[in-house]
Amino acid sequence: MSARTLQLAWRTPAEHWEEAVPIGDDRLGAMVFGGAGGRYRVNDATVWSGTPDIPAEELARVVAGGAGPERLREAREALASGDLDAAERLLLTFEGRYSQEFLPFVDLAVELPGARTADGEPARVLDLDRAVVEERLEAGGAHVVRSSAVVDGVLLVSIVSDRPLPELRLLLTTPLRETGRRSDGDGIVLDVSVPVDGAPLHEPSVVPALRYAEQGDDRYDGFAAAAIAVRSDGAAETEGDALIVRGAGRLLIALSSSTRAESWWAGAGDEWRTASHEAIRNRARDRASGAIGDGAFPETGDAARRPAARFAIGGRREGRWDVEADVLDGDDDALRATIAAEYGRYLLASSSRHGAPAANLQGIWNGETRPAWSSNYTININTQMNYWAAGPLGMVDAAEPQIALVERIARTGADVARELYGTRGWVAHHNSDLWGWSLPVGMGRGAPSWAIWMMGGVWLCHSLWDQYAFTGDTVLLRDRIWPLLRGAAEFCLDWLQVDAEGVAYLAPSTSPENMYRDADGVPRALGLTATSDRELIRALLARTLQAMDALGIEDAGGPFRAELAGALARIPAPGIGRDGRTLEWSAEVEEHEPAHRHLSPLVGLYPLDLTTPEGTPDQAEAARRFLDARGPGAMGWSWAWKIALRARLGDGDQAHDLLRQALTPYRGDALRHGPVDGSEWGGLLPNLFSTHPPFQIDGNLGFPAAIAELLLQSHAGILHLLPALPGAWPDGRVDGLGARGGLFVDLRWSGGLLEQAVLHNPHAAERTVRVRTGDTDFDVLLPATGSAVVTNPPQHPLPTPMTVSGQSQ
Repeated sequence: MSARTLQLAWRTPAEHWEEAVPIGDDRLGAMVFGGAGGRYRVNDATVWSGTPDIPAEELARVVAGGAGPERLREAREALASGDLDAAERLLLTFEGRYSQEFLPFVDLAVELPGARTADGEPARVLDLDRAVVEERLEAGGAHVVRSSAVVDGVLLVSIVSDRPLPELRLLLTTPLRETGRRSDGDGIVLDVSVPVDGAPLHEPSVVPALRYAEQGDDRYDGFAAAAIAVRSDGAAETEGDALIVRGAGRLLIALSSSTRAESWWAGAGDEWRTASHEAIRNRARDRASGAIGDGAFPETGDAARRPAARFAIGGRREGRWDVEADVLDGDDDALRATIAAEYGRYLLASSSRHGAPAANLQGIWNGETRPAWSSNYTININTQMNYWAAGPLGMVDAAEPQIALVERIARTGADVARELYGTRGWVAHHNSDLWGWSLPVGMGRGAPSWAIWMMGGVWLCHSLWDQYAFTGDTVLLRDRIWPLLRGAAEFCLDWLQVDAEGVAYLAPSTSPENMYRDADGVPRALGLTATSDRELIRALLARTLQAMDALGIEDAGGPFRAELAGALARIPAPGIGRDGRTLEWSAEVEEHEPAHRHLSPLVGLYPLDLTTPEGTPDQAEAARRFLDARGPGAMGWSWAWKIALRARLGDGDQAHDLLRQALTPYRGDALRHGPVDGSEWGGLLPNLFSTHPPFQIDGNLGFPAAIAELLLQSHAGILHLLPALPGAWPDGRVDGLGARGGLFVDLRWSGGLLEQAVLHNPHAAERTVRVRTGDTDFDVLLPATGSAVVTNPPQHPLPTPMTVSGQSQ
């Protein structure tokens, strides 16, 4: 491997999933265990339990049970009268069952009998720039190099030996239901039945937890196929379920997949219903055979596939770093921050690609048939956080799958909005899945604190807005984002209530997963308007108006515009309590869980930009006090959010302390859910996955977004250079950071001071950009398809005026 790339090395092969190394691209993800057994646990992003019909069937069942606009009116009357118990009983009838599960697909074993790690070599090396895992092995005197990568949705395993290998065994199995197998000397094809229903781990009353289609059930056939193709200079034959290759010195294995759900996701008309099993098998087989080609391992490369920001905090990046010594137990915080940012970038590039499903709670890597929280789309923070880094890291193309996910949720959510709530537009709650689930979940007993929350779609729209903001692509805005914005805004206009003083409120309203105590000390989720709900709606209505302006939409005389403007005028800013903190609800109440992991009341500070230290200093200080009161303890995603919030406030040193906590090793039970007594939080697993426990990828994907926010901010119309640089990172560089407006920035700093910033304008028109360094603002003219260099002599402390020069590319 090249010394000019960033590599992570593990000393031993993996025994457990949490020690395996992730690779992935397009729909396929694999965990590389390494060693003589050569195990790969493989996921296909379209292998979910359930069927496309479940969302509509569940909505019909809930409506048949009496839920609907009339019952919503009754619940609102109960809330208005203070009868919170009655309101809760009524609202629980709006809950459907559950979203479906993302499932592991197949296991591939590439067994090399008698192999061991070569002397003086690490067991596995992941090259983050090339997206390749390499192992150097010794087997019976032979020196072997095994390389693994996923390229265009196909897992490729290359084996090169300096002498012919006596025997190599390939086995393909599934943790799901195997329904058929075909093997020959060139490969294996495995037929798999995917469950038509999968209950979450937290619903043990559902038996069986995974339900497969009954014979003769023609509503949905969850058929999938995995295929292996092999090319070698040896001889291959089948023995039982295994494919044996003997006498090979060079060998290339390709594993591909094809599913019925894949065709549904791609919008292939009725083909997803009518395709035969043989057609699906052939598609998998053709993909594997096509990837084999002439038997050469391709020159793969994440960097070539998706250009993105590159970090060197502390000045070091390239080279091979021992994961245990340098990262988990290392004392170089700048290097650890660099690797956290680069690993998150790598995971986002590997788990989200145009045309494939969006990254879920575990990206595209799940090892359990009963995964925590179904490994679904949890849309009260987690799915959104998965894509926070896309714009700041210059990877907006990787966020396209999130648009496709929201488009599917909006289709089912329009029916839910109309039939459950009697509103226009579309709605989503806190869970979704491949099939676009948009109902509340909970089976009629889910706690309102998480189940009765109607802002999931609203928050998702802000993630889509970021894709427009970081590109300035009005075609994307017009064709795909605007219809979703408008539908979500229509729902909000109908959902808002107005009190006698003309102030907007919401009923019901909850602050995601948190509760307060009423006058009798009883924990409550309902009865007050959550600050986060109003902030999400306030920002959505404002951005909908901005979209109309950007697209030149007058809306036939302007009734919609007038609705938006009128509603905006009635939504108040967040309240501030007697202690100076942002209020979580519309009244000052006793907190049930003062250190709650969700930071929802501060959504206006980050990821939105309603609150800024310069524009709303009182609100910003109230947010700071709120963060102080919540304290440092957290899990991966909550740490990432706290770091980003501190960055927006300019609190770089506090952000650095939080990042250090988040990057500590976790050596406890990786499958346990949450802290035992509130004192033990998560950290990094042996493979650097972030954990609560258990593992969720949102922490890994949130860290680079938060780190980028410490180095560059571009909200509120200002390009702010080094806005919250921690004192612990006096030197460093980063290239290719994305900024709103479709700009890119390279930064260099030393001694805690900016040395140089290069601002790149890829657009065909010159533009003037407002730049801030320290407390100094100034304008920079960027030439069309050109760059401008901003410098500061290191011996002069900021905010010494910068020298600015322009250059064309």
